[in-house]
Amino acid sequence: MPSPDSLRGSLTSEDVRRHNLGLVALALTSGPLSRSELALETGLTRGAITSLSAELIEHEIIRESDRIAPEGRGRPKTLLELSATDVALIIATLDADRVEAVVSTLDGQRLARFSERHGRPIGDPGPVIDALAQVISEALSHAATIGRPLADLSVVVWAPVGGAPAVVLADTDLGWERVDVIGLLQERLPRLSAAQIPLIADTSVAALEEHVDAGAPDHLVYLKSDSGIGGAVFADGRALTGAAGWAGMLGHLPVIPDGALCECGQHGCLVTVAGPDALLSATGLAESARDEGLDAALDRFVAGVREGSPQHVSAWTQALPHIARTLQIALLTVGADRVVLGGYLASFVDDIGAELTRIAVTAGGAVPPHVSASRLGPDAALLGAERAARLRMIDTLLA
Repeated sequence: MPSPDSLRGSLTSEDVRRHNLGLVALALTSGPLSRSELALETGLTRGAITSLSAELIEHEIIRESDRIAPEGRGRPKTLLELSATDVALIIATLDADRVEAVVSTLDGQRLARFSERHGRPIGDPGPVIDALAQVISEALSHAATIGRPLADLSVVVWAPVGGAPAVVLADTDLGWERVDVIGLLQERLPRLSAAQIPLIADTSVAALEEHVDAGAPDHLVYLKSDSGIGGAVFADGRALTGAAGWAGMLGHLPVIPDGALCECGQHGCLVTVAGPDALLSATGLAESARDEGLDAALDRFVAGVREGSPQHVSAWTQALPHIARTLQIALLTVGADRVVLGGYLASFVDDIGAELTRIAVTAGGAVPPHVSASRLGPDAALLGAERAARLRMIDTLLA
């Protein structure tokens, strides 16, 4: 969790107060804590915790629990817990292969998960949005059946997002140009017509969650590949942002001179040699992706490399130097020394680390970065979206 002290330089005292109230409430989403435990978790002083918790209790956002912490050496400690835990948060996700809707609680419990493959109809958003509306409808019905009113619904897409209201700017995996996902969804689910539904790019929430899981270092490069290739670059503790919301569009860095034409219009983008579609096509697994899904096909690709299949090893050997070169560019740009890999790339953390070490040695003995596999796995974006939903709800309660 970022230190509250790091935010004070650019924020007003009211901003800092609201941020610190959010820190306390967010810390309790993982379960009840005593005031002293909250001080350790948030980095705030005991006096600040006393004042902030009193304000949150007054607003009925948290309450003193009936449970008591073990005595230990001192007096029993009263635990604090969230009050508004009887609501439902729904995170819907849309990627190149499937749609899902996950129902969870404010304190992080997963209540239900609904999933459906959409068949990847290239260039036609209609069937994909139909499938998305279906799983969201199932999630809404489940929340109603168990008596949990909807507190927040958001949609995460595996594509860049921009504009106001937010739309998908382009999705090369599905052959989309600009698509108003929320508008099309509300047409199919009129009961959501008045709802404010955030549309979120998967890389943004996945990157933030990976950054938190890594201990919120000042500088970090995150690269993942599960449909296309995405990523984010952190400098001074913050993700670099760009015109489309994120500067970490690492899959579309043109790193191959005179390379193949990419669907984005450039030549030689990383995704043209290291993206899942390129690798699966080169290894005869494209049909497996259509029949079994991208995840299963990528598992087959990784297994083929591990087993020494010449076709698979050749495809990976061609992709590896360009992946490492892309990471080196990002690392040198911000002076980072840490890399986190997600998606199928996490299976090749040793190969990528060794290639970055080779580059560092060739460059005159530079210190190679620390490279690690994501610990969050395929749910990184979902976890990040759940965190963002909890923060939105807490902020609404504080307003």
